[in-house]
Amino acid sequence: MINSNAYDYINILDKAADGAWLRNEAIANNIANVDTPGYKRQDIDFESELRRALKNNRYQTVDEKVDNVILDRLKPGTYRDHEMFSYRLDGNNVDIDTENVELASNQIRYQGLIDSITQEFTNLKAVMK
Repeated sequence: MINSNAYDYINILDKAADGAWLRNEAIANNIANVDTPGYKRQDIDFESELRRALKNNRYQTVDEKVDNVILDRLKPGTYRDHEMFSYRLDGNNVDIDTENVELASNQIRYQGLIDSITQEFTNLKAVMK
């Protein structure tokens, strides 16, 4: 983590990319346990944590909101999705088709975050010339 106001967006994008990476691992774990009796689908929720951190004051600019985010508090939480729900007799609630769609969606999100980080560094590099 870089400690400078110039890197606030990069630090938040880095945390979001970490959250997307963790979500990728959770989805992969769900796919690996698709046939495990009693297994309940797990997921990572980073977006609501970031949304909560950025909505502190509606009268602030986005730059001010990003500057006020405490990065140590942005921790994605793992939760069991529809823990009481199961459409299968063995108690497993993982649907392989849904997991594959979520995996593809998350990979696109992760790639977009990495591209945004790269663009931020490109912008900083252009300013320093």
